[in-house]
Amino acid sequence: MTDPQAWLEAYLARHGGVAGSVHEIESELLQMRAAVALPPPVVAATRSIPCGKGMAGLAWERKAPVTTCNLQAPSADVRPGAAAVGARAAVALPVLDASGSVCAVVGIAYDDERELPQTLLEQLAADAASLMG
Repeated sequence: MTDPQAWLEAYLARHGGVAGSVHEIESELLQMRAAVALPPPVVAATRSIPCGKGMAGLAWERKAPVTTCNLQAPSADVRPGAAAVGARAAVALPVLDASGSVCAVVGIAYDDERELPQTLLEQLAADAASLMG
């Protein structure tokens, strides 16, 4: 994995994100490797994430992007604490290794409320794959 903090900062800049995170699978948990613009309580709550919990854990479990139009409106996929991020539209994207297993999850959030079109999700996912170098 390249330097996750530098990679995340550049990823957010390339895609217009206002906040984000990188988690890597280690010891059967997603472990935070980088974060941008996440408040300390969110960092603390998401430092380690089990499979199936929150957007990142669901992206890992489903091997598919998990999106929301608005982090401010908790849903089945969005934990109530996510509102503290102060962003709106967001996606958690699984990053697959050469064998097709999830090895990391990248999160990116935007300052506006909107549906994220499939073409954008595909671009974000393709770029997220560069995390592994």
